[in-house]
Amino acid sequence: MDRQQQAAEARRVAADLAAQDVRNIALTWVDNAGVTRVKAVPTDRLERAAEWGVGMSPVFDVFCVDDSITTSRYAGGPVGDLRLHPDLSRVTALAAQPGWAWAPVDRYTQEGAPHPGCQRLFARAATERARDAGLELRMAYEFEWFAGTAGTSDAAPSTTGPAYGMTRLVELSGYADAVLAALAAQRVPVEQFHPEYAAGQWELSVAPADPVTAADRAVLVRQTIRAVSATFGLQVSFAPVVVAGQVGNGGHLHLSAWTGEQNLFAGGGGPYGVTAEGESILAALLHRLPALLAIGAPSPASYLRLVPRHWAGPYQCWGRENREAGLRLVTGSVGERDTAANAELKCFDGAANPYLLAGAVTTVAAAARDAGLTLPPEVTVDPAGLPEADQPPRLPTSLPGAVAALRADDILPPAMGEVLLEAFCAVRDAEQALYADASPADVAAATRWRY
Repeated sequence: MDRQQQAAEARRVAADLAAQDVRNIALTWVDNAGVTRVKAVPTDRLERAAEWGVGMSPVFDVFCVDDSITTSRYAGGPVGDLRLHPDLSRVTALAAQPGWAWAPVDRYTQEGAPHPGCQRLFARAATERARDAGLELRMAYEFEWFAGTAGTSDAAPSTTGPAYGMTRLVELSGYADAVLAALAAQRVPVEQFHPEYAAGQWELSVAPADPVTAADRAVLVRQTIRAVSATFGLQVSFAPVVVAGQVGNGGHLHLSAWTGEQNLFAGGGGPYGVTAEGESILAALLHRLPALLAIGAPSPASYLRLVPRHWAGPYQCWGRENREAGLRLVTGSVGERDTAANAELKCFDGAANPYLLAGAVTTVAAAARDAGLTLPPEVTVDPAGLPEADQPPRLPTSLPGAVAALRADDILPPAMGEVLLEAFCAVRDAEQALYADASPADVAAATRWRY
């Protein structure tokens, strides 16, 4: 779409928003620290924002979780400018923030070229390459969060009932209804919602979509939950660990792979009906989980969560409905498997940039479809219960180990490109240094309210 077309579409969108009493639009991107950052424009400036973009410094590529700034070979310092271009097809009036709408942005240079460090453009390019090769990925993030009492620095849970208990829903039924109502008003298709295991913890699942849309939804859902929570006097955390030593928040990624109307994870001759192409994709994801972990579990706090017997998927293995495996195969019930079969990458969490993760997983899947890879033997039990010699390998147990695996991978670094890779790894290294001498309790406290 050229500038004139963008301007015309922006005028139409702005008029529709104005009719809904929307006066301002939040334009968001997610940085390499996994933090959603924002610039805002009045609704009557949307046309210019769409046509010419909104200025931002490239230094945001090397912001860390505590708002300190590091440098990479390509980013850092006060010089330079980029342009934020809102995706007009995603503009959404925010049900929990009267007067506001939201739109994700793509980042371009002042010369009009795609910014090579833009994670959303990376996800879009990966999705288009897969589609051009005849492969469609459908993805959905799960959302786990802690809802605590606002105004306190510690983690005081907002509920007292038992894990998964109806008591918790009774205690906060108005809150739960408000979250679901806001998402419905924003046309986010929620599939299920429930209290989770840890005190004050909740989980919500949404319907699958293409990788970019799935990542957009991840941003919109989390910020909607945050906005609704504020109106109920609650503060929320999507951090990997809220309290050290307790079960943390996952950011599991579900995906299925399709060729036309064929779900590659069903109707075939492989394990549990997986097709040969589907098995090759799953085998590649399993093989590259250590590298993907740097993107999907990118915080020092992530490795406080990735411990055995916490259902966090800390092992490099797969299994049907095995919630301790890094790769869980979900077949669905007999009679629905052709549409329901999917894979869950359980080792990821809410510190991840959803665009970067969606793009990375799509890149691996597309490269593997026709590679003829096969899965190793399935792990059908809790890996921690096996004799030590028989246990599957652990995924990296520290952030430096995961970053090393990413750098050593032969597919992901070239797909990301040097600008994005180096900025991402610079942030990982800087955050590791920030908390290298901190206790688990201090790491949890420092990151608790940042995600």
